This record gives sequence, structure tokens and C-alpha cells, in this order.
Amino acid sequence: MSDENFLQKFRDKDTRSFKNFTAAQFLEVWNHYDKDGSGYIEDEELDGFLKEFVTSIIPDQIGQEVISDSALKELKEEFMLAYDENEDNRIEIGELAQMLPTDQSFLLLFRRDNPLESSVEFMRIWKQFDKDNSGQIDKEELKEFLRYLLQERNQEASVSEEKLAEYADAILKLFDTNGDGQLQLSEMAKLLPVKDNYLSRPLLKNAARLSSYEIDKIFRKYDTDKSGKIEGDELEGFLKDLLELTGEQFDDQKMKFFKEVIMEQWDTDKDGGIGKDELKMILMQHKRMAQEQEAYDRGLCDE
Repeated sequence: MSDENFLQKFRDKDTRSFKNFTAAQFLEVWNHYDKDGSGYIEDEELDGFLKEFVTSIIPDQIGQEVISDSALKELKEEFMLAYDENEDNRIEIGELAQMLPTDQSFLLLFRRDNPLESSVEFMRIWKQFDKDNSGQIDKEELKEFLRYLLQERNQEASVSEEKLAEYADAILKLFDTNGDGQLQLSEMAKLLPVKDNYLSRPLLKNAARLSSYEIDKIFRKYDTDKSGKIEGDELEGFLKDLLELTGEQFDDQKMKFFKEVIMEQWDTDKDGGIGKDELKMILMQHKRMAQEQEAYDRGLCDE
């Protein structure tokens, strides 16, 4: 790491407080510290960020030697307790936005106090703004989505077209991991988080022993219209949650292929939806596949 403290240029020379960050400056800071482009500031990146965060307050001549390893460890624990909202021991984009004095309208885009209730709701919003049904959110659609998001989180928010374009450019640079100038499903999911992926809960670790009560509980999570089957947006929300368990990127085409495979194999009555018994079979198969993958990975590690 360079001897120059990257964050010092963003502090007021007299008060040593941070100046307000524009969307472009926030992006510059994020890209500087997320060196591997993983979407997180973690491990050595996090240590470097914390050291520079603190020493940027101190005049240049004192330098960075003022923080010992033990002091850095203690600082890290306190810092993460304050800002690591999901307790994963790393900093994500939304958490960094809470640390730095950022343009208030831009900051609203990363508020985590009111996440979506479910992936079913996510899929409905996705379809609302994918106006051309391309399976991607392009820049113009993204601007409309950002306008909606700002108004939904602050009824008095009024943002100019110029600001919306600036925000859209910053969002694309932050979340468009494949660099195609659009947001695919898994990229949009990082911008619009869901409160909880119900399929990642501990009860699914024993999917083969799921009780009727537990199956019913999961089923009600997705059968939002109480029709007795999971279909349409509900089914796509369920599939999104399943795909997210893999930890891999996915787009609209992968979702459609996954849907075809699932329905071909598990829609036994061919009614275009998933019933409770079909849901249980899907969850049991998913658990078996996950266990087989874990055993395979352990075998590779032991070689």
C-alpha cells in the first residue's frame, strides 16, 4: 500500500472532518479499497481501510506508525460492532455508505432499515421496471427505478435528471459486475436487498426430516395469494432464493432455464405451479445435492 493516505484528501484540512462525498467520490473510495472487486472490503483490505480511516484524522507528519497491531485489532472489533450490520466481518457497499458523509439522496439508496419482505416482492418490482422485458435493467430503466426508490424512502425527495444520471452511473459501476452496462437479476438483488432468504434458515439443514408444519410454513411464505400453489411471481421468487444459495451470479436466462428444469421434474400434476408435496420433494433434492457438493469439496481438500 502506498505511504500516502488515500482518505486524507477527503477531509477538511482545518477540522479534519470528512467533507460530504458525492456519488462519484464514494465510488472512488469503494473501488480503492475493494481491490479484488469482490463486492466487499474484507481481510487485508479491511485492515488497510481502518488504519487509513483513523490515521487520516492525524496530520501527515505523524504518519501511520501510531496504530499498533493490538490497537488495530481492538479498533476493528469496535468498528465492526458499530457498522457491520449483518455481522459477516466485512464491509459491504451499504455499510460503507453509512460511515461516510454522503450526498443524502444517494445515501437513501442504501438504507437497510426497510428491506423487502420477500423475493416474491423483489420479482414484482423487477418486472415493473424491466419495461421492455429484456431480462435486464438498462440505464434508463435504472433511472426510473432510482427515482421510485428515492420517493418511496423519502416522499419529499426531489432529484434532478442530472443527479439521477450521476447516481445511475455510480450504481452501474458499483453493481454491474459483468460490465455490460445493465443490471442482471443477481446484480439488482444487491441493490434491492430482501429481509431474509427463507431457504437459508437452519431448518433446511434437515430437509429430509421436515415436518408438515415446517413445510406449510415455508409454503405460506411464497404462496402470497393463498391460492394453494406457488406460481407466477411467487414461483420466480422461490427460484431466486434457491439460486442465491449457490452464491453464483444469475440472470434472467438462467432463471428461465432453472424454472423449466424444476417444472419439468417436479410439477407432477402439470398445473403450472408447485404444491406442498412438490415443494417438499424439491427441498429434499436440494439438500441432497448440497450435501454431495460438500462431500466432494471435502474430498478435494483432503487430497
